[in-house]
Amino acid sequence: MDEVAIKVEGVYKDFRLPHEQAGSIKNVFTHALRSIRKKRVYDTQHALIDISFEIKKGEFFGIVGRNGSGKSTLLKILAGIYQPNKGNVSVDGRLVPFIELGVGFNAELTGRENVYLNGALIGFSKDEIDAMYQEIVDFAELEKFMDQKLKNYSSGMQVRLAFSLAIRAETDILLIDEVLAVGDADFQKKCFTYFKNLKQRNKTVVFVSHDMHAVEEYCDRAILIEKNKIVVRGSSREVATAYTRMFLEQNNSNGQLKTKEKRWGNNAVKYEHISVMPEKLDDSGHFKVLTVAKVNHDVEEAVFGFSVRGTDDKRLFGTNNKLRQKRQTNLKKGDQINIEWRVPNILNTGNYVLDVAIQNEDYTEVYDWWEGASKLLVERSEENSYPVHPTIEVNIKKES
Repeated sequence: MDEVAIKVEGVYKDFRLPHEQAGSIKNVFTHALRSIRKKRVYDTQHALIDISFEIKKGEFFGIVGRNGSGKSTLLKILAGIYQPNKGNVSVDGRLVPFIELGVGFNAELTGRENVYLNGALIGFSKDEIDAMYQEIVDFAELEKFMDQKLKNYSSGMQVRLAFSLAIRAETDILLIDEVLAVGDADFQKKCFTYFKNLKQRNKTVVFVSHDMHAVEEYCDRAILIEKNKIVVRGSSREVATAYTRMFLEQNNSNGQLKTKEKRWGNNAVKYEHISVMPEKLDDSGHFKVLTVAKVNHDVEEAVFGFSVRGTDDKRLFGTNNKLRQKRQTNLKKGDQINIEWRVPNILNTGNYVLDVAIQNEDYTEVYDWWEGASKLLVERSEENSYPVHPTIEVNIKKES
């Protein structure tokens, strides 16, 4: 296991759930007596079925799936909170789970008091907490609130404080279960910057999330769990695409929409026109992606995005209006949304594919996902062997 941080082999996990039936009001009130006289009946819930995978050291690994699919149960098994009924989990290195941050916080104590209390629970001495206290406060961005009681904190503030304290513990492997979902965008970005730093230091991160943009951006590989089994494994893009399609297939089974191989969505907001200007790119500094979308049903918010792929099907770059902090809210049926993306042309000579998408705010609903919406052709006067070709200036001076 020199290069493997976590190895999961044939893991099964079952839960026994008490099964009771009340046939009448009388039976409800005599429930206690019946439970004494009769043997209790249990239902068995198969939370995980034959789960196997490996995570390499220094890898950012994603675990995705719908609610109830078993992904959180799997994370708790990796953390040692649950034991599998069958199978084996091997972990090489010190592991810290960020599953229920702040679970040991006391609402009646101040932020400062909670730092010292929870720091002691983690294993730090008072002198060690004294030395790191200001770093904890600065990272959490709570300088003005540390002497207020925790019960006056928002959930996001509590998570920020708990996370800032938890990352002080030295670890080789981090397990993260959507604990950052309530943080604001700037704090999430700070956290992911921290995760990238860990990766550079050959630390390992296991990340459970419903945010497919985060999965694609940060994860090297991922698995998709559905009905307690691994149904897709591969690159983060392959798994994220399979996850978003899964919701549309469910809707399609109810007769709500029709899906296509390269384009799918519920059409609440739909692209009507996509174009790239100029059609043929050369050494010019920028190109434009022009899109027109129509709102077919009222939606609270829409996230418009695009990405560019090379001939090897790897995504090179992309973004969306949420990341650019330009929200589109309260869209009404009949509205037309015109978006112009001005993009620096860093592409090298070759053919490229433009994908576009429209989703809801938390990326759990696809309005329109269109792979291969447009093509890009780039012909540079100067060629090199790299996939990108940014404008680079060089000055050389020889002194004798």
